[in-house]
Amino acid sequence: MDHQSSRGLQQFKNYVGIKFQLYNSLFTSLPFHRIEKTGILLSLLLNNCEEGFKRKLSPVQIIDEFFEKHTSYIKEQEKIDLLFRFIQYVERQVVLFDALEDAAFRDVNDMNGIGTLKHLESEVLQENAQEQLVEKLKDFSIRLVLTAHPTQFYPGTVLGIINDLSRALQENNAAQINTYLQQLGKTPFFKKNKPTPYDEAISLVWYLENVFYQAAGRIINFMKQQFPDAVPGHNPVITMGFWPGGDRDGNPNVKVDTTLKVADVLRGSIIKCYYLDVRKLKRRLTFKGVDTILNELERQLYNNIFIPGQRTALIKQGLLDELFKIRDILVYQHNGLFQHLVDSLINKIQVFGLHFASLDIRQDSSVHNTVLEAIAEKGDGLPENYASLSNDEKMEVLTHLNTRSTPSNYEEGVVKDTLDTIAAVRTIQEYNGQEGCNRYIISQCNSVLNVLEVFALFNLCGWEKDNLSIDIVPLFETIDDLQKAGDIMVALYKNPVYKAHLDKRKSRQTIMLGFSDGTKDGGYLMANWSIFKAKEELTRLSKEYEIDVVFFDGRGGPPARGGGKTHKFYASMGRNISNQEIQLTIQGQTVSSNFGTIDSAQFNIEQLLNAGISNDLFSTKERTLDAAEEELLKELARESLDSYKELKDHPDFLEYLSHVSPLKFYSETNIGSRPAKRGSGGKLSLKDLRAIPFVGAWSQLKQNVTGYYGVGTALQVLDKKGKTSELRQLYQNSLFFKTLIDNCEMAMKKCFFPLTEFLSQDPRYGEIWNKIYNEYELTQRFIFQLTGKKELMADYPVEQLSIMMRERIVLPLTTIQQYALCRIRQMEEELAPAQHREILEKLVIRSAFGIINAGRNSA
Repeated sequence: MDHQSSRGLQQFKNYVGIKFQLYNSLFTSLPFHRIEKTGILLSLLLNNCEEGFKRKLSPVQIIDEFFEKHTSYIKEQEKIDLLFRFIQYVERQVVLFDALEDAAFRDVNDMNGIGTLKHLESEVLQENAQEQLVEKLKDFSIRLVLTAHPTQFYPGTVLGIINDLSRALQENNAAQINTYLQQLGKTPFFKKNKPTPYDEAISLVWYLENVFYQAAGRIINFMKQQFPDAVPGHNPVITMGFWPGGDRDGNPNVKVDTTLKVADVLRGSIIKCYYLDVRKLKRRLTFKGVDTILNELERQLYNNIFIPGQRTALIKQGLLDELFKIRDILVYQHNGLFQHLVDSLINKIQVFGLHFASLDIRQDSSVHNTVLEAIAEKGDGLPENYASLSNDEKMEVLTHLNTRSTPSNYEEGVVKDTLDTIAAVRTIQEYNGQEGCNRYIISQCNSVLNVLEVFALFNLCGWEKDNLSIDIVPLFETIDDLQKAGDIMVALYKNPVYKAHLDKRKSRQTIMLGFSDGTKDGGYLMANWSIFKAKEELTRLSKEYEIDVVFFDGRGGPPARGGGKTHKFYASMGRNISNQEIQLTIQGQTVSSNFGTIDSAQFNIEQLLNAGISNDLFSTKERTLDAAEEELLKELARESLDSYKELKDHPDFLEYLSHVSPLKFYSETNIGSRPAKRGSGGKLSLKDLRAIPFVGAWSQLKQNVTGYYGVGTALQVLDKKGKTSELRQLYQNSLFFKTLIDNCEMAMKKCFFPLTEFLSQDPRYGEIWNKIYNEYELTQRFIFQLTGKKELMADYPVEQLSIMMRERIVLPLTTIQQYALCRIRQMEEELAPAQHREILEKLVIRSAFGIINAGRNSA
C-alpha cells in the first residue's frame, strides 16, 4: 500500500469509522416510538444475521429465530411494526454515514495529488508543455450532463439535511449535529407520490446552484491564475448538461410545457446566482465609477428574477462587457484592488451563460416515425404515400423538404407535443442563448433514416436548413447497434444534405454511446469491448471524412452501467480514440455521492480534466491497445458473451429475477417520473425492461450479475489455452484492461451470496442460483490469479472499507427484504388473497430505500 493510500485509510478510520460509532449512539435519543429498545434490538438482529448466515440459515429462519430469542412478540402485526422501525433506524444510520464521508472528503483525499489540476500544473511546468496546453485548451472541454434517472431514493429534504449535517460534522458542532439528527428522525423518507419531471429538475437545480456553480468557479479561477494565456474566452472548459424536462424517452410525463418551465428555471437560477454575487461585489467595490455600473447590473438581474413575467433581453455578452469595464477601472484607477472577485464572476458567466446547463431533448426513434406518418396522413408537408415508401425513398423526401407543418392541426398527444417541442427549442435559444438547448438525442437509433427523420422534423417546424443551430445526436447502445454504428455514420457523412448541416456545425458530430442496455444485452465485458471498438472505428471513419467526432458516454453509477473508475477509462485512451471533449451523464446517486459537496465535485471534475488533458500532452501511446492486446480482449469478450447469453437464455432467468428480487416493485417506490419499463404490456420482457431496475434488482439481491458474469469463464478458457502470462502482461501494461478488472472487483465486493444461499436447494431456482454463484467464485479465483492479490479491491483500501461498513449497516435490511419476498412467494403459492400480501410488499419497498442509498452507485 502506497503512502497516500495508507494515510487516506487512517484518516477514513479516524474521521468516518470512529465518528460513526460515536455519533451512532445519538440515535438512541432520536424522536422515534420506543427508540431505545429499537436500537438495542437492531444490534441483536445484526448479530443474529451475521451468525445465522454463517450457519447457512435462510432469512426467514433468521428473522423467526430473532423474534423467538429476543422478543416476546406473538402477534404478526407487532413483528411487522418492529421490522418497519428497524428500516427507519437503518435508513438514518446510512444518512449519518453519508454525511460523515462527505465531511471527511478533504481529509481522506489528497486534493493536490495525482489526477488533480495542481498535479497537472507541476507536470506541465516540469515538461515545459505550456504551449501544448494552450493548443489543447483551444477546444477541449468536459460536459457533465445531469439526468433524473431513478437511482436516488433520498427525497430532497433528506439531501438538504445530509448537506447541513456534513458541514456540522466538519466543524465538530455537537449541538448542531444532535439537532440535525433529531430533524432527520422526524423527516419522512418515503414518497407517497411519484415526482413529476419538473420536481426532478428542481431537485437537480439545487446541485447546480449550491455545488457546481462554486466548484466550476474555483477550477476556472485556478486555471486562469496558473496559466493566464491557456484558457480562451470562447471555450468555457467546463459545461453542464441537463436532461430532466427534456428527456422524453419512455417518459410520457414529459410535455412541452415541462420543457419550457425547466428552461425558465435554469435561466432564473443562474441569474439568481449572478445577482447574489453582484450584491457581494457591491460590499467591496465601493469606488467611484464602479458603483453605478454595479447598481445597473443589480437592477437588471433583479428585474429578471423577482418581477413576475419580466424577462428582459439580458444577454451573456452584455453582462461580460459591464464586468470588463469594471475590471479596467479597477486596474487603471484602483491598483487592481479586488480584481480577483470580478474575475471570478467573469469566469462563472463564461461557463454558465444565461442557461446554467444545456437542456438536451431526447426521444425514442420509433416516435419520430409515428409523427412523420401522422403528418403524411394529413398531407401536412409530406406526401400521403410516405408510409409505403422504401427507406431510400423516405430519405430522399426528408432531405428535400420545402413545406411546413402546423402543430395546431393535431389533437393533444405525441404528434403535437413533438412538433411543439421542436418549436420550443427556438424559444429557449432566444432567452437562454443558443447553448440553452441545442442537442436532440435519438434513443434506439439503428439506421440513417432515424437521424434524417429528426433533421426533417426541424425543417417541417420552420427551421431553415442553412440556419439549423441544433446538433443531432444518435445514441447507440445495444451490442448490435454498436456494431452497426460505423456504417450508419459513414452513410450520414456521405449524405450531401446532412454533410452540409455538419459543415455549418463546425464539422463536428456528437455520438452518444450508452452502457446500460449494452450490459443488459451482452454482459459486462462484451458491452465494454463493443463500446471501445465502436469508438475506435468511429474515430477512424470520422477522420477519413474530416469530421471531428465527440463521444458522449451514457454512464450510470455502478460498473455494470459504465460507472466506477470513470476517469481512468479516459486516461487510458490512446490517440486512436477521439479525445476532443469528455462528455458523460451523471445520474441518480452519482450526483450526490461524487458531486454532492463542493470539495468532492471539484476533486472529481479535476480528475476528468486531468485525464483528458494529460492524455494528450504526455501520453506517447498512439493506440489504446496494440494488435495482440486487442485480439486477447476480443477473445475474452466473445467467451464472456457466450457465458452471459447462456445465463440470459435460461428459461427461468426473468422469473428468477422477478420473484427472488424486488424487481416488480420498482415502479411503486415513487423515486422517478419515468416508468420502469418501455412497453405498456403486462408481460415482462428483457427488451422492454429498463437497465436501471434490471441492474438495481441484481444489486439488492447482492448478486450484481451485470458487473462480472462471464468474466471468470472467459479467463478460465484463455487459461486453458495457455494464455495466462499474456493476460497478466495485459493487466500490468494496459490501464484500460486494469480499470475493467478494478470495476469488476467493485461490483463483486458488493455481493453477499449467503443472503440467498437457501435458494441453492430450491427445486425451481436452485439451478440458476448455483450457476450465478459458481461464476462469481470462478471470477474471483481467476482475478486473484491475474492480479496476484488475495482480496477484492486491495488497491483501493478506503473504498474497500467503506463498502464493508455500508454492507454491514444494511445487512438487517437485506435480510428483512428477503424475508418478506420469501413470505410473499409462499403466499402466492398458497393462493392467499392479495390484501394479505400488501404489508409484506410494503416491507420489500421500504427496505429498498436503505439498501440502494447505502450502496451509493449500486443502481
